[in-house]
Amino acid sequence: MSTDTPRRGAAAGALLLCRAEPDSVAFAARLLREPMLLTGAGETWNVLVPEGRPWRDDGEPVDRVLTGWATALAVGAPWPVLALWWDADRSGYTLASGFRRPVGYVWLANGTPAGEDEAMRTFAARLGLDPVLDVQALDELTEPDPAVDAAARLRALLAVLTRAGVALPAGLNPGEPADRLRQAAREQRDTRPVEWPGWREAVRAELDVVDSGGRLSPWRPWAGTPQSRALALAQVAAGIPLAVLGARRRSAGWAAAGALLLAHGALGLAYEVVRPRD
Repeated sequence: MSTDTPRRGAAAGALLLCRAEPDSVAFAARLLREPMLLTGAGETWNVLVPEGRPWRDDGEPVDRVLTGWATALAVGAPWPVLALWWDADRSGYTLASGFRRPVGYVWLANGTPAGEDEAMRTFAARLGLDPVLDVQALDELTEPDPAVDAAARLRALLAVLTRAGVALPAGLNPGEPADRLRQAAREQRDTRPVEWPGWREAVRAELDVVDSGGRLSPWRPWAGTPQSRALALAQVAAGIPLAVLGARRRSAGWAAAGALLLAHGALGLAYEVVRPRD
């Protein structure tokens, strides 16, 4: 649903919802190399609040950046990632899960639906929502309603997701610019910063998959299993075309997605060599 027309300015904002433990989310998100704040968003959900430099400073379309980030975070991970985004012209979401094609929906600023109805049903199925009550509520979001704008559409979407355990903290409201979102996130008691640690620390953390207590890394819980090498190869294979796409389009979102997948795949292969399975 993305376009190549840059949509800059304070009107743009975004949130990344991950159905995973905070340590797992933080471990994965730092390789996006975008300063973010991480805080709780329900019993089983956490939310990343990005600083927003790609769309604020570089003119990247916010939807394209978020789709790239969500795809990178979800590929090879045992949890889904839901990106919510908005700017002066449109709002929407992208749901990424595993190696499946992301699914999303878009509304124009005045609330006019501009997506495919089937996307809502796929969205509900992948999140395990009620196939009757929740799907009916989601279908209503695809119907014209001149009294409802795009921000209200996203709030209605989040209302449906409360039955899946989503509970955004106060102040993290669709339609708010990135600066206000980050200020609201800072006010939460469990908020932590997520930043790029540098390649040396990233490699050290990736290779130190098993800690002194014998527990597996939150990002790589499959390490040492028969599937780990295949998954690392798949991450490299998926990362290369994303990195090329990002370079061709000069897209920070897709470039970061490709870099993250390449990094995790390469480090996963390095782990297999350094610490092979028994």
